[in-house]
Amino acid sequence: MSNALQLPIIDLASPDRFSTANSIRKQACIDHGFFYLVNHGVDEELVKKVFEQSSNFFSFPIEEKMKLAIKNHRGYTALYAEKLDTTLTTKGDSKETFYLGPLADGLNQWPLEEDLPSWRSAMETYHQKVLSAGTKLLSLIALSLKLDEDFFWKVGALNEQVGVIRLLHYPGSGDSDSSSEEIYGASAHSDYGMITLLMTDGVPGLQICREKSKQPQVWEDVPSISGAFIVNIGDMMERWTNCLFRSTLHRVLPPRQERYSVAFFMDPGKDCIVECLESCCSEACPPRY
Repeated sequence: MSNALQLPIIDLASPDRFSTANSIRKQACIDHGFFYLVNHGVDEELVKKVFEQSSNFFSFPIEEKMKLAIKNHRGYTALYAEKLDTTLTTKGDSKETFYLGPLADGLNQWPLEEDLPSWRSAMETYHQKVLSAGTKLLSLIALSLKLDEDFFWKVGALNEQVGVIRLLHYPGSGDSDSSSEEIYGASAHSDYGMITLLMTDGVPGLQICREKSKQPQVWEDVPSISGAFIVNIGDMMERWTNCLFRSTLHRVLPPRQERYSVAFFMDPGKDCIVECLESCCSEACPPRY
């Protein structure tokens, strides 16, 4: 069962930060766990370039892509190599991916410049720009939780380079295995970090389930808005807020046509201690974790 959904729209450039923070709290993070982010400062031309470069890489023969096979959580994963919902009996999700992490740690794998000119520079610029937008958004999320704007800096969540780009390619149904088993583009899961900023090419397929513990599950389609990020709350933020903010179950249906997206995951620094926020617990609502 699937219904259309209209998510809240958050304007990152709004001068009224407290009103924006209030909208993030009440409309976006408590009710949905998903929202659109506009006026985020990531240039449309840069986004276009990143999608072009992503398409260029995934169009390579599998032998070439496997030269950059994933290690240290960076690099290429092939079609069906991952299965986000491990309860499924299917062979894996119908997607191929490429991971790029923080720029300064030296772990990223890069295609040769002669094979993909400007690929590395486009990805590095995109990482920097989206990290900046995500950091600004986290300061508004802090305000929404009645915390200082720099809370996530002070607790060490942002004190080291964070941010992982995940390039995603979902072959159209005409390109994939035509077996009778139900194979998702990305099977049902929640993200484990703080927030995720997703840009898509507009091809539909993303769905969310707001009440993940209820049966039967109700899935709602998430339309894309041109130029807007689709942002979702992750498991760490849900724990931080004592489940006030929801980390929403989501999935990608196998698209009828080829689909590309770029996810940017913001996870807390490895030494950051995640514990229930004082503003999110009380005698009547003690910490759940």
